[in-house]
Amino acid sequence: MAIFGWRLDDHMLAHQREFLELTLRLGVLRFGRFTLKSGRDSPYFFNAGLFDTGKAIDGLGQAYAAALEQSGLQYDMLFGPAYKGIPLVTATAAALAQHHAKSIPFAFNRKEAKAHGEGGRIVGRALTGRVLIVDDVITAGTAIRESIEIIQEAGAVPAGVLLALDRQEQGRESTRSAVQEVRDQFGLPVVSILTLSDLIAGIESGFGELGATTLSDLKTYQTRYGAAP
Repeated sequence: MAIFGWRLDDHMLAHQREFLELTLRLGVLRFGRFTLKSGRDSPYFFNAGLFDTGKAIDGLGQAYAAALEQSGLQYDMLFGPAYKGIPLVTATAAALAQHHAKSIPFAFNRKEAKAHGEGGRIVGRALTGRVLIVDDVITAGTAIRESIEIIQEAGAVPAGVLLALDRQEQGRESTRSAVQEVRDQFGLPVVSILTLSDLIAGIESGFGELGATTLSDLKTYQTRYGAAP
């Protein structure tokens, strides 16, 4: 399959190819030189905030739902941590219903508890059973840890985490990535639509407009900052 002048590796699944095409078309995934919050100079940048139209968020939701279905992960409902997780969990629930015939309940949290009306911090279905957390990426893991606390305080059980991108990048004070730390600390499975390794494999299959420099920069970055296996 050709995308933007380059052929994706055949090992990539259909939803990964479609997701990668979408991120490139919308400029969600960009290549160049970007300074991250960690201070590192990265050759690529992923900005989920650019899924900012109905069509774009629909495509993202479909990718999340497909990755979740492919994983075989068991869960009873979905949870989106405020604020970015709110549209992500909504789009995922809608895609599961429309494309996989699964009407899954979902909820998200408020940053501050509401003192009037129905009150509380949770909007949507009450947290029960096995709850899957939906987010874009994990950096420091703060949002995931807060989500786990919210789920457990409600008497429910965290079932895992669903992400758009796993950068597979070590932390500033550890050779482990934030995803690995979540897996190790909480014993939770983490499912990603795409990883940095997937991205590199796709570019390796045909350079096209991206060019050899992009591939070289990504590999160099992965060698320097990639998390330990």
